[in-house]
Amino acid sequence: MELFDTHCHIHELVEKLTPVYDVWRKDGVVRNPDEVIQRAHDAGVSRMVCIATSVEDSQLAVEFVEHRDNVWAAIGIHPHEAQRYIGQDDLLDTLAGLVARPGVVAVGECGLDYFYNHSPREAQIEILRFQIELALLHDLPLSFHVREAYDDFWPIFEEYKGIRGVLHSFTDNKANMDRAIGHGLYIGMNGIATFAKDEAQIAMYQAIPLQNLVLETDAPFLTPTPFRGTICEPYHTAAVAEFGAKSRGLTLDEFAAITTANARKLFGV
Repeated sequence: MELFDTHCHIHELVEKLTPVYDVWRKDGVVRNPDEVIQRAHDAGVSRMVCIATSVEDSQLAVEFVEHRDNVWAAIGIHPHEAQRYIGQDDLLDTLAGLVARPGVVAVGECGLDYFYNHSPREAQIEILRFQIELALLHDLPLSFHVREAYDDFWPIFEEYKGIRGVLHSFTDNKANMDRAIGHGLYIGMNGIATFAKDEAQIAMYQAIPLQNLVLETDAPFLTPTPFRGTICEPYHTAAVAEFGAKSRGLTLDEFAAITTANARKLFGV
């Protein structure tokens, strides 16, 4: 069995560039990133993508994956960080220059987040467009973060042709899921699916076509059942896979093979 964690932040164990560094340590445990990777391998999680959230974080992710096998980087600017990069052409050029570095397989996580609005909506939209255009220029997929913002996201998305990518940590309604599938996007399922209570959300997860489903952890966040209350690591992909397989009446090996093949196709690895 081989599993693929398509969205984690293990590179942020190395250096405090974002608040994620502190999240990794909130239980008082100092984790070695290579031991985290080994625990993932021991659980059958043989491939991981480290997702960046700022230009500095993107540089860290690229350096982190450069000498590690089967660990890749996505470079990008999270919508929470968008305002910092408005008018900062030098920094945006720095991000664009990272696409050619070894191990870079995607742009993201990028998108719109109107739940928190940590950056003005206009800034979020401008930085999202920049990243879509960067990905299209280099024929890379995108990892999208969209929260309570699909009314603005879809019109922007549909202006462009040829976008490939995944809706990370998708928890929205079936109508938006269907629209994503219609555009050929993948849907990222993580620990939220294992503890979801809303019947409509549970039905939405069940309706995701297997050929569009990929697994993720968003480690150190969103720890799945039965490990709630602990720090999420990539090895928890196995718990998400076990839940997904059982809910669809598949064996774990069958579910793992399908979702891993989808992820490899998405990222071209």
